[in-house]
Parts: sequence; C-alpha cells; structure tokens
Amino acid sequence: MLEKIKSLLHELSKSERKVAELVLAQPNFVAHAPIAQIADMAGVSQPTVIRFCRSVDCTGLQDFKLRLTRSLVSGVPYVHSAVDSSDTAHDLAAKLFDNTISSLMRTRNELNPDAIEQAIDALAAAKKIEFYGLGNSGIIAQDAQHKFFRLGVPCISYSDPHIHGMSAALLKPGDAVVAISNSGRTIDLIRSVELARDAGAQVIGITHSNSPLAKRCNVTLYADTPEDPDLYSPMITRIVHLVIIDILAVGVALRRGPALIDELEKVKRNLKERRVRGYEDK
Repeated sequence: MLEKIKSLLHELSKSERKVAELVLAQPNFVAHAPIAQIADMAGVSQPTVIRFCRSVDCTGLQDFKLRLTRSLVSGVPYVHSAVDSSDTAHDLAAKLFDNTISSLMRTRNELNPDAIEQAIDALAAAKKIEFYGLGNSGIIAQDAQHKFFRLGVPCISYSDPHIHGMSAALLKPGDAVVAISNSGRTIDLIRSVELARDAGAQVIGITHSNSPLAKRCNVTLYADTPEDPDLYSPMITRIVHLVIIDILAVGVALRRGPALIDELEKVKRNLKERRVRGYEDK
C-alpha cells in the first residue's frame, strides 16, 4: 500500500497529497487514528480523507486501514530505499534485502489467483512448452526450462529473437509459450507472441501490467517492480520473475500427481551418483 501511494503522489490533488504524505511519514498513526485526527494532522477536511482512500482504490477509510495494516504487519518497509554512494556495506545489504523482500510481498499480494490457475491449467495440459525472453529475461527463460523439463513435458527456451520468431510460427494448438519481459515493450518478443497466438498456442506472459506484451497474452501474471530497465539491468525484477516461474512449476508438478514421482526419483538417483559420498549428513 505504501509503495502504491508513493507511485500515485503526482496524480493526487493538492489536498489529497497532504493525506498521502502523512500516511508515508506516519503509517502506524494513520492505521489506528480516527478520521478526525487524521484530517486534523494532515490539515484537510474529513471528506478529503475519504476521497484520498478512494483515489488509492479503497472503498473507504476502513478498507484503506485494513490494507495499510496488512502492509505494516509484514515488518518489511514497502517504500524502497535508494542506495547512495556514501552507504556502507551494511547499508547496501539492508537496502537490497528490504527492497527485494518488499517487491516479493507486493507481487504476492497483487498476483491474480485466477490468472495463476489459468496459467497452470494451460501449462499442465500443454504438449510442448517454449520459454521466450531476451537479455536478462533470457536467463529467466533458461531457468524455467531447467525446472520444467523434469516434469515430463517437452520444453525449450529461446533468447535469440530470430529463433523464437521462427519457432513460434511452427507451434500448434495444444502448445504453450511463456513470454518473459520486465518492460513488456520489446518488439521482437511481442512479434513472437503474436505469431504463437496466430498458430493456436496458449501464451502466458510474465511482465509489467499495462504493457504491450501484457495485452497480447492469453494469460498475464503481472510483476510490477519499481526498477527502471532503461537505466540499469533489473535485479529485483529477476528474482520476482524466478519466484513466479517456481509457482508455475510447482503447480504443474502437483497437477501431474503421483505419476511424476517415479520420474523425479530417477533424476534424483542420477544426481546422487554424481556427488561425493560421505557428506550426506553434513
């Protein structure tokens, strides 16, 4: 909630912004104070407090307080802290851990459970799964292939735009594509998704909401993180995307049920044979 308020500051009216600044500065006070005290502390009228709550997509003050409290009880700061050249190693570690954890919490709270269900259904029923991503997202696509090939479904990852463009055109109904992009604005990836859909494949997107890619997928899992990929390579977003891939992989594994256990046991035995013995209990 605090991250959302911070991102909406420039869209609020002057009086609503006063309430927003009070919430950001004293969230615990606002979470427990009556409306009269909140209005007095912010220097606005009580109706303005209600208008502010609705501006951040809450039905009223009680709904806003409930969501705010949920954010606070996690013990994780929801407003991201920018690193500074004067930060010590301890400061850097604290900020990066807090920023990553808060993004994971935010994504968890905002993920649409129906979309997750639809994505798992599509992947569990797929005859073949292809993972597309470019640059940093290409590494996520490779990790996805590493997780999914053990589930008994033919799968492959492509990070070359020419290759996944050609492969997308050859897909068939019953196949599935997972397209991964932080910005959701990469032209080559969007084109491959369009080709995959034209071929009859189901396309699951892991990307930023309201992006061009999000609008072209059958199912989209939103990962909105406060990183600007135009300035530097996304770090937090990568971890968020990896967790979403884990959710899909575990979901598909559970759908496969007992039939998958024997296959996973074979993989486990193969790995065990390749490890140095005598360290199992250490």
